[in-house]
Amino acid sequence: MAPKTTTLMCQKRLMAKGIVQGVGFRPFVYRLADELKLAGTVLNDNQGVEIVLQGESAKIDLFIARLQSSPPPLARIDELVFVEEPISTTFDHFNILQSETSDSQAIVAVSADKSTCADCLTEMQDKHNRHYLYPFTNCTNCGPRYTIIKHLPYDRHFTSMADFDMCEQCAKAYHDPFDRRYHAQPVSCNHCGPQLSLYVDNVQVNCQSTEVITQTVTLLNQGKIVALKGLGGFHLVCDATNDAAVITLRKRKHRPAKPLAVMAANLEQAKHLAVGTDVEWQVVDSAEKPITLLAKMTRSLEALVNPDLLDRQPSKDARPVLAKSVAPGIDRIGIFLPYTPLHHLLLQQFNKPIVATSANRSGEPIICSLEGIISQLGHVVDAIVDHNRPIANACDDSVVQVINDQLQVIRLARGYAPLTLAHGLEPSNFEPTLAVGAQQKNTIALAFNRNMILSPHIGDLFSLEAEQYFEDNLTTFKRLYHFSPKCIINDNHPEYAPSQWANRFIAQHYGVTPLSTQHHYAHILAVMAANQYRHKVIGFSFDGTGLGDKGILWGSEVMLADVNTFTTLAHFSEFKLIGGEQAIKQPVRILLALLFDSYTVTQISQMPIPAIKRLSLIELNNLHRLWLNNSHCIPCRAVGRIFDALAVALGLIELNEFEGQAGMLIEAQAAKAMSLTAATIIEARDSSVIGSANVDTEQVSLLSIKALPQADIIIWQSQELFKDIIEIICHTKDPAKVYIPKICNQFIRAIADSIKHIAQEYPQYPMVLSGGVFQNKHLLSHCLTDAETDNHLVLSPKLVPINDGGIALGQLWYALHCYQNKSETKQGE
Repeated sequence: MAPKTTTLMCQKRLMAKGIVQGVGFRPFVYRLADELKLAGTVLNDNQGVEIVLQGESAKIDLFIARLQSSPPPLARIDELVFVEEPISTTFDHFNILQSETSDSQAIVAVSADKSTCADCLTEMQDKHNRHYLYPFTNCTNCGPRYTIIKHLPYDRHFTSMADFDMCEQCAKAYHDPFDRRYHAQPVSCNHCGPQLSLYVDNVQVNCQSTEVITQTVTLLNQGKIVALKGLGGFHLVCDATNDAAVITLRKRKHRPAKPLAVMAANLEQAKHLAVGTDVEWQVVDSAEKPITLLAKMTRSLEALVNPDLLDRQPSKDARPVLAKSVAPGIDRIGIFLPYTPLHHLLLQQFNKPIVATSANRSGEPIICSLEGIISQLGHVVDAIVDHNRPIANACDDSVVQVINDQLQVIRLARGYAPLTLAHGLEPSNFEPTLAVGAQQKNTIALAFNRNMILSPHIGDLFSLEAEQYFEDNLTTFKRLYHFSPKCIINDNHPEYAPSQWANRFIAQHYGVTPLSTQHHYAHILAVMAANQYRHKVIGFSFDGTGLGDKGILWGSEVMLADVNTFTTLAHFSEFKLIGGEQAIKQPVRILLALLFDSYTVTQISQMPIPAIKRLSLIELNNLHRLWLNNSHCIPCRAVGRIFDALAVALGLIELNEFEGQAGMLIEAQAAKAMSLTAATIIEARDSSVIGSANVDTEQVSLLSIKALPQADIIIWQSQELFKDIIEIICHTKDPAKVYIPKICNQFIRAIADSIKHIAQEYPQYPMVLSGGVFQNKHLLSHCLTDAETDNHLVLSPKLVPINDGGIALGQLWYALHCYQNKSETKQGE
């Protein structure tokens, strides 16, 4: 008889770091250990999740392999360390231990909020389920995370759910490792959780929580404006098909033209409002549920997409038509879907799209409290839907678009942020580092241990309230991660609010290392950081402003850059911002500065440009005098400002009513050019203003940007470009139908061609396209297509915004390599 074999038992201790709390990690570990008949423990602490496993060595190895290959859906393991150790205590079973906390620096990453999952939505429609029509239903796979957390580890008593005692059924689910709601910290139901309340004309209405949604639907149908409390703040909502309601909202909020986001009831309804590719609709319906910029649905597009609908008789179920005032003058619309149970229930009853824009005063942070709505926007709203679950951390909606099937994040917020990235450097080579970001679209970034963390969108820092919100976010991240910076890096611009904050902090804290870096270089570095790339790239950094050398505002920079330094290869020629920042608000001043080099005041006064026609000859002469004398003028070479000048020249704008308005309008016109046919070419010509020769409208298709070398740098000639454009404008009789779309399309194509020609000289280096100008869908699409044709690698920004929202990460990437270089120098000595 063969001898009986015995299986050797062993013990391994694992530490998982990354997004491993609040995502169902511990119950997943428990169920996997139970399935493999392993004993041991699992617990959360502020370092991550610690797992102790006892059992057969082969089964422990299988456990590790499955954990690495198939973690929970919302989890992300950045690091999994495991060591074998002697068995000191034998476990009889596997157990989930109570979380631990300490004052040591946190390593675990805070999870972003996620939209309501399909399982919870199903339960909300089940009359026999305790979550039936409950507007705060959630589970381990969905619901609030970042917006309710106060401290790490992520446990209920450290969240804004701490004051809600669970009923017997919720408590049973919460403590059952085999239940979907095991340690889902916001778990609750109609019996024990948060409740809704309704205020009309700032006075509370005496009604039950279950009645609030029905009454809100009635108010929306009456054309009322409602403040609706969501995950990270309030929305201002109204009927998106009611033009009078939308116009009322615009007037009350003093938002005359900026597009408003629209929330559709479901994907089917969204597809009646906008046109998108399969990839775009996948993004719209993803777990993050971002606001996604899509092409507006028009009748001509409807005929292509849904031709059968055009033959149907109108009915009460006919497709909704958006009010024209939702997004005037542009061909795109920001669409998103309900992402909380409350949104689902409201839209299910209303069954029409709603405008859902952030509740804030212009330039200030999103409002998170009932008191804030009443005091700041009480005059704007007719009603308020509040609830009694406090928002611990404000968080706006994310905004994205898809270009050439690649996701581009415009505003990093709910669903994606806080964004945690690995840096791949040795943690012992640097100190905890804080990057404070830019003045506009501000975010902050932290680096410690093996992580870089980019905060959600904070916003523009032009008010005391916004600066306070910036400091509140700093406090939040310092508290969550027990983070105390030993190095702070800011923008070179000394007057930026983050730069001034950094200087004050450094002055008050001994031993903190100060660093700064150039704005447009940081744009390039941000994309490099997203890819953990350290070597040379050819970077194109195009935006609206940013301080360069000698007081010049840059924004058209072509750089050969790595993590240590950059060399400028090309940029647009400089022009003057007459009156400084006033020129950004009144961009006719930018156009005039570009024209004064080539034309007299008299010639300019005769040009058929509405914004110029509104200026008196005295005003023109005064502006010319300021331009000649450099009085109150700032030299500039930013592409964003060139877009402003073109929009004025074509009569698209006279004042900048919101940031990026010119670019959006030019992009919309460029899209129109795609549908022009040869039959619409202008036949009549006019030579009454400048010169005697008629200009063939086909010359628009030949628009190009002249490039002149100057001291080893290519200078694209801004003034010559506008001279060509003005010649076309002044010799064309029918601008509306042909030349405006054509100029816009060829202007974008000319910039893309200029990028292509320089990139072709440096095929050995990956390309980086960064800065707010590359949010222009047509421009970036041209550039990506050209690069693909040339087999030129383009580094993707991934989830990092290419506008100023990514600046903090670029600053951080530079600072980490300053430390790395010092460490390598020490080792070499």
